[in-house]
Amino acid sequence: MKQSTVDREELVEFVRACGFGVVATRAPDGSPQAALVGVAATDRGEIVFDTMSGSRKCRNLQAFPRVALVIGWDDAVTLQCEGDAEIVSGTERDRCMRPYVAQHPDGVERAEDPDIVLVRVRLAWGRVSDFRPSSFGTRDLVL
Repeated sequence: MKQSTVDREELVEFVRACGFGVVATRAPDGSPQAALVGVAATDRGEIVFDTMSGSRKCRNLQAFPRVALVIGWDDAVTLQCEGDAEIVSGTERDRCMRPYVAQHPDGVERAEDPDIVLVRVRLAWGRVSDFRPSSFGTRDLVL
């Protein structure tokens, strides 16, 4: 099995090529909850997505900010990652919104809805797994 690393530029490129992922959060009773979300990556390698402020995932990440994501599944290549999530506001929201709306142009309209929040995940761990028989291997993120 091949083992190497993934740098920030490769991470950003991969997330931007995928556009969707599954985010897993922890419910108040400790049970896991997962949801498909549109994702984007900032140039800093942060993962961003939007959600309704009253959604389960939003309530969960406010109580327990540690989340896990799986991004990509086409062609049997995925990014699994973990990090701390937070709702961003002010200039940080503006900065994180730019790559999000570039990835998901309909995000501009949703951003005007006061019930929609933008979530930023700062990664603490990640791994790209390639399950294709010709290139099977894993590559850890360099954070």
